[in-house]
Amino acid sequence: MAKVEIHPTAIVDADAKIGDGVSIGPYSIVGKNVELANNVELVSHVCVTGNTSIGANCKVFPFASIGHQPQDLKYHGENSSLRIGNDCVIRENVTINPGTEGGGMQTTIGNNCLLMANSHVAHDCTVGNNVILANSVGLAGHAIVDDFVIFGGLCVVHQFVHVGAHAFVGAHSMVDGDIIPFGMALGNRAKLAGLNLVGLKRRNFSREDIQTLRTAYRMIFSSEGNFRERVSDAAKIYEGNSLVQEVVGFINAAKGRTICLPRNGSNGD
Repeated sequence: MAKVEIHPTAIVDADAKIGDGVSIGPYSIVGKNVELANNVELVSHVCVTGNTSIGANCKVFPFASIGHQPQDLKYHGENSSLRIGNDCVIRENVTINPGTEGGGMQTTIGNNCLLMANSHVAHDCTVGNNVILANSVGLAGHAIVDDFVIFGGLCVVHQFVHVGAHAFVGAHSMVDGDIIPFGMALGNRAKLAGLNLVGLKRRNFSREDIQTLRTAYRMIFSSEGNFRERVSDAAKIYEGNSLVQEVVGFINAAKGRTICLPRNGSNGD
Protein backbone atom coordinates (compact mmCIF):
# COMPACT_ATOMS: atom_id res chain seq x y z
CA MET A 1 0.00 0.00 0.00
CA ALA A 2 1.54 3.29 -1.16
CA LYS A 3 1.77 6.09 1.37
CA VAL A 4 -0.51 9.13 1.19
CA GLU A 5 1.38 12.43 1.31
CA ILE A 6 -0.45 15.58 2.42
CA HIS A 7 1.49 18.83 2.79
CA PRO A 8 1.00 20.56 6.17
CA THR A 9 -0.47 23.63 4.47
CA ALA A 10 -3.11 21.65 2.55
CA ILE A 11 -6.71 21.49 3.82
CA VAL A 12 -8.35 18.10 3.29
CA ASP A 13 -11.84 17.41 4.64
CA ALA A 14 -11.98 14.40 6.92
CA ASP A 15 -14.80 12.89 4.85
CA ALA A 16 -12.95 13.09 1.53
CA LYS A 17 -12.05 9.68 0.07
CA ILE A 18 -8.32 9.50 -0.56
CA GLY A 19 -6.78 6.54 -2.39
CA ASP A 20 -3.38 4.92 -1.95
CA GLY A 21 -0.35 6.86 -3.09
CA VAL A 22 -2.17 10.20 -3.36
CA SER A 23 -0.02 13.32 -3.07
CA ILE A 24 -1.66 16.60 -2.05
CA GLY A 25 0.71 19.53 -2.40
CA PRO A 26 1.04 22.89 -0.63
CA TYR A 27 -2.03 25.09 -0.14
CA SER A 28 -4.37 22.68 -1.92
CA ILE A 29 -7.98 22.28 -0.74
CA VAL A 30 -9.98 19.05 -1.01
CA GLY A 31 -13.67 19.18 -0.14
CA LYS A 32 -15.98 16.87 1.77
CA ASN A 33 -17.50 14.90 -1.11
CA VAL A 34 -14.34 14.57 -3.21
CA GLU A 35 -12.88 11.21 -4.23
CA LEU A 36 -9.24 11.00 -5.28
CA ALA A 37 -8.32 7.58 -6.66
CA ASN A 38 -4.95 5.90 -6.29
CA ASN A 39 -1.83 7.88 -7.19
CA VAL A 40 -3.57 11.18 -7.91
CA GLU A 41 -1.18 14.12 -7.53
CA LEU A 42 -2.30 17.68 -6.73
CA VAL A 43 0.92 19.59 -7.32
CA SER A 44 0.07 22.72 -5.29
CA HIS A 45 -2.65 25.39 -4.89
CA VAL A 46 -5.30 23.06 -6.37
CA CYS A 47 -8.92 23.36 -5.23
CA VAL A 48 -11.22 20.36 -5.66
CA THR A 49 -14.74 20.53 -4.29
CA GLY A 50 -18.33 19.38 -4.85
CA ASN A 51 -19.34 15.84 -5.77
CA THR A 52 -16.15 15.31 -7.70
CA SER A 53 -14.19 12.16 -8.44
CA ILE A 54 -10.74 12.14 -10.03
CA GLY A 55 -9.49 8.83 -11.44
CA ALA A 56 -6.24 7.00 -10.81
CA ASN A 57 -2.88 8.44 -11.84
CA CYS A 58 -4.20 11.91 -12.68
CA LYS A 59 -1.90 14.89 -12.17
CA VAL A 60 -3.36 18.34 -11.46
CA PHE A 61 -1.18 21.45 -11.64
CA PRO A 62 -1.31 24.72 -9.63
CA PHE A 63 -4.40 26.92 -9.47
CA ALA A 64 -6.75 24.46 -11.14
CA SER A 65 -10.35 24.88 -9.92
CA ILE A 66 -12.31 21.65 -10.14
CA GLY A 67 -15.92 21.03 -9.15
CA HIS A 68 -17.03 24.52 -8.18
CA GLN A 69 -20.50 25.87 -8.91
CA PRO A 70 -21.37 26.00 -12.63
CA GLN A 71 -21.33 29.33 -14.43
CA ASP A 72 -25.01 28.99 -15.23
CA LEU A 73 -27.67 31.35 -13.87
CA LYS A 74 -30.20 28.49 -13.97
CA TYR A 75 -28.18 26.51 -11.44
CA HIS A 76 -29.88 26.60 -8.03
CA GLY A 77 -27.73 24.42 -5.84
CA GLU A 78 -28.77 20.99 -7.13
CA ASN A 79 -26.59 18.09 -6.01
CA SER A 80 -24.85 17.55 -9.36
CA SER A 81 -21.50 15.90 -9.98
CA LEU A 82 -18.22 15.85 -11.92
CA ARG A 83 -16.42 12.66 -12.97
CA ILE A 84 -12.85 12.65 -14.31
CA GLY A 85 -11.31 9.42 -15.60
CA ASN A 86 -7.87 7.88 -15.17
CA ASP A 87 -4.47 9.08 -16.36
CA CYS A 88 -5.51 12.65 -17.10
CA VAL A 89 -3.20 15.68 -16.95
CA ILE A 90 -4.85 18.94 -15.89
CA ARG A 91 -2.57 21.93 -16.24
CA GLU A 92 -2.42 25.37 -14.61
CA ASN A 93 -5.59 27.46 -14.15
CA VAL A 94 -7.92 24.89 -15.68
CA THR A 95 -11.57 25.17 -14.61
CA ILE A 96 -14.04 22.28 -14.74
CA ASN A 97 -17.65 22.61 -13.56
CA PRO A 98 -20.18 19.94 -12.51
CA GLY A 99 -23.53 19.35 -14.19
CA THR A 100 -26.91 20.98 -13.75
CA GLU A 101 -30.51 19.82 -13.52
CA GLY A 102 -31.08 21.01 -17.07
CA GLY A 103 -28.31 18.89 -18.51
CA GLY A 104 -28.32 15.51 -16.81
CA MET A 105 -26.67 16.52 -13.52
CA GLN A 106 -23.16 15.42 -14.48
CA THR A 107 -20.05 16.59 -16.31
CA THR A 108 -17.82 13.75 -17.49
CA ILE A 109 -14.21 13.60 -18.70
CA GLY A 110 -12.79 10.30 -19.91
CA ASN A 111 -9.40 8.64 -19.57
CA ASN A 112 -5.99 9.82 -20.75
CA CYS A 113 -7.03 13.40 -21.50
CA LEU A 114 -4.75 16.45 -21.53
CA LEU A 115 -6.25 19.79 -20.54
CA MET A 116 -3.61 22.46 -21.08
CA ALA A 117 -3.31 25.74 -19.18
CA ASN A 118 -6.38 27.99 -18.88
CA SER A 119 -8.75 25.59 -20.61
CA HIS A 120 -12.36 25.33 -19.42
CA VAL A 121 -14.93 22.53 -19.40
CA ALA A 122 -18.38 23.87 -18.57
CA HIS A 123 -21.40 22.25 -16.94
CA ASP A 124 -22.93 19.10 -18.43
CA CYS A 125 -20.15 18.52 -20.95
CA THR A 126 -19.23 15.00 -21.98
CA VAL A 127 -15.59 14.57 -23.00
CA GLY A 128 -14.36 11.21 -24.26
CA ASN A 129 -11.01 9.43 -23.95
CA ASN A 130 -7.66 10.63 -25.30
CA VAL A 131 -8.90 14.19 -25.87
CA ILE A 132 -6.49 17.14 -25.97
CA LEU A 133 -7.55 20.71 -25.16
CA ALA A 134 -4.66 23.05 -25.93
CA ASN A 135 -4.11 26.32 -24.06
CA SER A 136 -7.22 28.44 -23.40
CA VAL A 137 -9.71 26.16 -25.14
CA GLY A 138 -13.25 26.68 -23.86
CA LEU A 139 -16.09 24.16 -24.01
CA ALA A 140 -19.47 25.75 -23.33
CA GLY A 141 -22.27 23.94 -21.52
CA HIS A 142 -23.66 20.64 -22.84
CA ALA A 143 -20.91 20.19 -25.44
CA ILE A 144 -20.04 16.62 -26.43
CA VAL A 145 -16.51 15.73 -27.48
CA ASP A 146 -15.87 12.16 -28.62
CA ASP A 147 -12.64 10.13 -28.35
CA PHE A 148 -9.29 11.26 -29.79
CA VAL A 149 -10.37 14.84 -30.59
CA ILE A 150 -7.63 17.49 -30.59
CA PHE A 151 -8.26 21.24 -30.20
CA GLY A 152 -5.65 23.84 -31.09
CA GLY A 153 -5.11 26.78 -28.76
CA LEU A 154 -7.78 29.41 -28.09
CA CYS A 155 -10.67 27.45 -29.61
CA VAL A 156 -14.20 28.08 -28.38
CA VAL A 157 -17.01 25.51 -28.67
CA HIS A 158 -20.64 26.67 -28.58
CA GLN A 159 -23.26 25.18 -26.26
CA PHE A 160 -24.69 21.80 -27.33
CA VAL A 161 -22.14 21.30 -30.13
CA HIS A 162 -21.03 17.72 -30.82
CA VAL A 163 -17.48 17.06 -32.06
CA GLY A 164 -17.05 13.58 -33.53
CA ALA A 165 -14.26 11.11 -32.81
CA HIS A 166 -10.79 11.70 -34.29
CA ALA A 167 -11.66 15.26 -35.37
CA PHE A 168 -9.12 18.08 -35.31
CA VAL A 169 -10.02 21.73 -34.65
CA GLY A 170 -7.44 24.34 -35.65
CA ALA A 171 -6.23 27.10 -33.34
CA HIS A 172 -8.41 30.20 -32.79
CA SER A 173 -11.50 28.48 -34.21
CA MET A 174 -15.01 29.33 -33.05
CA VAL A 175 -17.09 26.16 -33.41
CA ASP A 176 -20.85 26.67 -33.63
CA GLY A 177 -21.78 23.56 -35.64
CA ASP A 178 -21.31 19.83 -35.14
CA ILE A 179 -18.05 18.47 -36.59
CA ILE A 180 -18.19 15.06 -38.24
CA PRO A 181 -15.99 12.19 -37.03
CA PHE A 182 -12.53 12.29 -38.68
CA GLY A 183 -13.14 15.89 -39.81
CA MET A 184 -10.84 18.90 -39.66
CA ALA A 185 -12.35 22.31 -38.96
CA LEU A 186 -10.79 25.76 -39.01
CA GLY A 187 -11.73 29.40 -38.68
CA ASN A 188 -14.23 31.82 -37.21
CA ARG A 189 -16.89 30.59 -37.66
CA ALA A 190 -15.25 27.18 -38.05
CA LYS A 191 -15.70 25.41 -41.40
CA LEU A 192 -14.70 21.95 -42.51
CA ALA A 193 -11.34 21.84 -44.29
CA GLY A 194 -11.25 18.16 -45.16
CA LEU A 195 -10.45 15.11 -43.07
CA ASN A 196 -7.98 14.89 -40.20
CA LEU A 197 -5.56 12.89 -42.32
CA VAL A 198 -2.60 13.39 -39.97
CA GLY A 199 -4.59 12.03 -37.04
CA LEU A 200 -5.87 9.07 -39.04
CA LYS A 201 -2.34 8.11 -40.07
CA ARG A 202 -0.98 8.52 -36.54
CA ARG A 203 -3.67 6.20 -35.23
CA ASN A 204 -2.82 3.54 -37.82
CA PHE A 205 -5.95 3.64 -39.94
CA SER A 206 -5.22 1.71 -43.14
CA ARG A 207 -4.61 3.43 -46.49
CA GLU A 208 -7.73 1.72 -47.80
CA ASP A 209 -9.88 3.06 -44.94
CA ILE A 210 -8.51 6.57 -45.36
CA GLN A 211 -9.10 6.53 -49.11
CA THR A 212 -12.65 5.29 -48.64
CA LEU A 213 -13.33 8.04 -46.12
CA ARG A 214 -11.92 10.67 -48.51
CA THR A 215 -14.11 9.44 -51.36
CA ALA A 216 -17.21 9.42 -49.17
CA TYR A 217 -16.33 12.85 -47.79
CA ARG A 218 -16.07 14.33 -51.30
CA MET A 219 -19.44 12.84 -52.13
CA ILE A 220 -21.24 14.04 -49.01
CA PHE A 221 -19.78 17.56 -49.07
CA SER A 222 -19.87 18.22 -52.80
CA SER A 223 -21.79 21.23 -54.09
CA GLU A 224 -24.15 19.17 -56.23
CA GLY A 225 -27.75 18.46 -55.29
CA ASN A 226 -29.25 18.25 -51.82
CA PHE A 227 -27.07 17.63 -48.75
CA ARG A 228 -29.43 15.14 -47.09
CA GLU A 229 -29.80 13.22 -50.34
CA ARG A 230 -26.02 12.96 -50.63
CA VAL A 231 -25.83 11.64 -47.07
CA SER A 232 -28.51 9.06 -47.88
CA ASP A 233 -26.70 8.02 -51.05
CA ALA A 234 -23.41 7.61 -49.15
CA ALA A 235 -25.16 5.42 -46.57
CA LYS A 236 -26.34 3.09 -49.35
CA ILE A 237 -23.13 3.03 -51.39
CA TYR A 238 -20.92 2.40 -48.33
CA GLU A 239 -23.38 0.20 -46.47
CA GLY A 240 -20.65 -2.22 -45.38
CA ASN A 241 -18.07 0.36 -44.29
CA SER A 242 -18.20 1.09 -40.55
CA LEU A 243 -16.19 4.33 -40.75
CA VAL A 244 -18.42 5.92 -43.38
CA GLN A 245 -21.47 4.70 -41.48
CA GLU A 246 -20.09 6.42 -38.37
CA VAL A 247 -20.00 9.71 -40.28
CA VAL A 248 -23.45 9.16 -41.77
CA GLY A 249 -24.91 8.18 -38.40
CA PHE A 250 -23.38 11.24 -36.76
CA ILE A 251 -24.95 13.57 -39.34
CA ASN A 252 -28.36 11.89 -39.12
CA ALA A 253 -28.32 12.02 -35.31
CA ALA A 254 -27.44 15.72 -35.11
CA LYS A 255 -30.03 17.62 -33.09
CA GLY A 256 -30.19 21.25 -32.04
CA ARG A 257 -27.07 22.38 -33.93
CA THR A 258 -26.20 22.57 -37.60
CA ILE A 259 -23.45 20.46 -39.16
CA CYS A 260 -20.16 22.24 -39.77
CA LEU A 261 -19.80 22.46 -43.58
CA PRO A 262 -16.96 23.44 -45.95
CA ARG A 263 -16.67 27.18 -46.48
CA ASN A 264 -17.51 27.19 -50.17
CA GLY A 265 -19.76 24.13 -50.27
CA SER A 266 -17.12 22.09 -52.11
CA ASN A 267 -15.43 18.99 -50.73
CA GLY A 268 -12.67 21.09 -49.14
CA ASP A 269 -10.17 18.25 -49.41
